Amino acid sequence: MNGSETSRYPEEGDSEKFTGAITDVPGIIVGHATHRQARTGCTVVLCERDAIGGIDIRGTAAGTRQVDALYSLHLVDRVQAILLSGGSAFGLDAAGGVMRFLEENGRGFDVKITRVPIVPTAVIFDLAFAEGGFRPDRPMGYQACLNASKNMEEGSVGVGTGATVGKLYGLSHATKGGVGTACRRLDQILVGALVVVNAFGDVIDEKTGEILAGTLDPGGASRFADTFRCMQSGKIPEGESLFNTTLGVVATNAKLTRPQAGKLAQMAQNGLVKVIRPIHSTYDGDVVFALSTGEEQVNLNVIGAMADGAIREAVKRAVIFADGMGILPTSREIREGTWSKVKP
Repeated sequence: MNGSETSRYPEEGDSEKFTGAITDVPGIIVGHATHRQARTGCTVVLCERDAIGGIDIRGTAAGTRQVDALYSLHLVDRVQAILLSGGSAFGLDAAGGVMRFLEENGRGFDVKITRVPIVPTAVIFDLAFAEGGFRPDRPMGYQACLNASKNMEEGSVGVGTGATVGKLYGLSHATKGGVGTACRRLDQILVGALVVVNAFGDVIDEKTGEILAGTLDPGGASRFADTFRCMQSGKIPEGESLFNTTLGVVATNAKLTRPQAGKLAQMAQNGLVKVIRPIHSTYDGDVVFALSTGEEQVNLNVIGAMADGAIREAVKRAVIFADGMGILPTSREIREGTWSKVKP
């Protein structure tokens, strides 16, 4: 590491017990930076050691930075972090803070003069819910790195601070979204997921068909409308309904090549299809990243199925633990009939 300070990363071996979070994967820590007053933020997934990365983009409105390094023909084949940010395209600036942190710690692609950190970044559109014109910036990206640890908070924090779900009838009939995490384990193999749910469609319990979060019925704000059914009946999205994104990161201690990491991200997207309806619409900018941090040998199809399951659970946890800040209802408040708006 460069400079007078020792590494800010936790010592190896600090995470012994299985917690069911993406941070169970060796070498992965997560940090949030939250501006609650402005209702926006960012979340960084830091790799303690360089990782092989992959990506799958299915949304037609994705906002990204430095993702070329995740494709097979690119010169650089390792990444040091993934950043997920609010603020739409403005929030891409937060990646500069992550790069500064990594450069200070001697991380990145060696160009002799310095090391250039590789930080693929994607953003969500939270501008309609955010307040005060503040967007995640370089200091916020840097702070997220300082906050990174094995203990990951879920709900309306970091990039999930301004996330919302179910916007067919506009933000006034949406439910609060957020960030969730989950992990699947098979013997020594771990596949973890982190997801920020800022979806146009509804979040569904795939086992029961129950809507967990989504568009509220204009005729009764205490129940869900069922976005897909309303669209089939002729309701056309417009205005603020048109800007949405669900972002995910899956990480594994399995050894993958870059093409395999790309395939893992693709297979993980299948989890989104099962719990968000509709998904990958022209109103969404959905992106899933994949990270390979270890040397465990396993069939790609096995970890692909594990990633599918981890993504599904992370999505549901994101809305279950969301905080509506008294502005929008949460999944729990609607389902329990306890929603009471406290701020105009």
